Amino acid sequence: MASFQTLIRRFAALAIVLVALPLAGCGVNNIPTYENEAKAKWSEVLSQYQRRTDLIPNLVETVKGFAEQEKSVLTEVIEARAKATQVQANIPSDVLTNPDAMKNITDAQNQLGGALGRLLVTIERYPDIKSGQNFLALQSQLEGTENRISVSRRDYIEAVRVYNTELSTIPGRWWATFMYPQNKPMATFDIPAESQKAPTVDFKK
Repeated sequence: MASFQTLIRRFAALAIVLVALPLAGCGVNNIPTYENEAKAKWSEVLSQYQRRTDLIPNLVETVKGFAEQEKSVLTEVIEARAKATQVQANIPSDVLTNPDAMKNITDAQNQLGGALGRLLVTIERYPDIKSGQNFLALQSQLEGTENRISVSRRDYIEAVRVYNTELSTIPGRWWATFMYPQNKPMATFDIPAESQKAPTVDFKK
């Protein structure tokens, strides 16, 4: 009886595969393709995060002329950068399938972005700083980086959507069951409204 049941299961599995083949076409490769695409997009997100982090020490050096009562914004940026750097240096290997780890990274980066935005607003009160060539160059690089972060986040979210949809819908779900059982849905994140564009401070007033 046991061998008969095993035979039935094998026939059922074969039948599913035979049905899936005409529906899927070359879809057998979709899961690894979409997975690699999402991983590449995530690497780009991390690259842009790192670029922003690397720019901040020069920015802090440039704006050291703040009045004493406003240096708290500098402290906030420095502390947020330190936290983001620590989090990024200790990213777990399963981050893409670990929602808690993804949230930890995202929260740290959102905190850094918010602190940086407040710093740029404060600079408005210092014409000598905001008109300096060093600051203008840094401001341009930061704005470009914020835009690239926004784009790379959106690209990652879309790549994860495509990958997760493939895992959860037919025929991708069949391929996942029989050929890619180790593949799990990837974690994503929401983009806060205030983080969807670079800081809009007019430094030319």
